[in-house]
Amino acid sequence: MALLHYLPPCEPWLKILYQDEDLLVLDKPSGLLSVPGKAPEHKDSLQNRAQSVFPTATVVHRLDMATSGIMLMALNKHSHRHVSRQFQYRETEKIYQARIWATPKQKSGEVNLPLICDWPNRPKQMVDRERGKSALTRWHVLEHERASTRVELVPITGRSHQLRVHMLSLGHPILGDRLYAHSQALEMASRLQLHACMLALTHPVTGQRIRFDSCCPF
Repeated sequence: MALLHYLPPCEPWLKILYQDEDLLVLDKPSGLLSVPGKAPEHKDSLQNRAQSVFPTATVVHRLDMATSGIMLMALNKHSHRHVSRQFQYRETEKIYQARIWATPKQKSGEVNLPLICDWPNRPKQMVDRERGKSALTRWHVLEHERASTRVELVPITGRSHQLRVHMLSLGHPILGDRLYAHSQALEMASRLQLHACMLALTHPVTGQRIRFDSCCPF
C-alpha cells in the first residue's frame, strides 16, 4: 500500500527523552516514518532526523508510522548488538496505551493468536492459526469513555501490527486505524489512538535496568 500525501509533522522535529554515549531514546510523533521509505518523498523519518544530529545512530526496533511514542536507537555497534538481542529474546518490557471501539465484556485478558502477512492486502496482517507466527498480547481496561475504552496493552511478542490486529480480533478495533478499523471507529479519531508509553531494558554498558516513559498525547 503506497503512502498517500505523506505529510509528517514538523513540530516537534526531534524530541529526545534520553541520551548518553550508547543510547538515544526518542518520542516519535504519529505520522512520521520510523525509517525512510523507498521513494524520495518518503525520506523524512525518525532515523534520518536522528542521524542528522547523531550520525552513528542506528535503529534497533520500529513503530508503525501512525503509532506514536518511545523509540530507542543505539549509538555504537556494541550497544546495537546488545539491545537487539534483548528485543530478540524478549528481555525488554513495553507498554502501550490505546483507545478502542466500544466496551469489552471483561476488564482484562490476553490474545494469543498467530499472525501472518495478508499478502494480497499488504501491509495488512491477519490471524492464521496454521502458518502464522506466535503472537501474545495482554491487556486491561484503564478507563471507560462514552463510546470507547482506554486500555493498556502489553505485547509479549513483537509482531508487525500485533496490537492492532489483536484488538480487532476481539471486536474492538483501535480508534483512527486506517487499516483495520470499521468506518465508525475510524471516524472517532483523526489519528491512530495507539501510543508506546513505556520501554524498559538493560543498559548495554552499565548493566543496570533502565526505564523510559512518555505521556500519552490523546
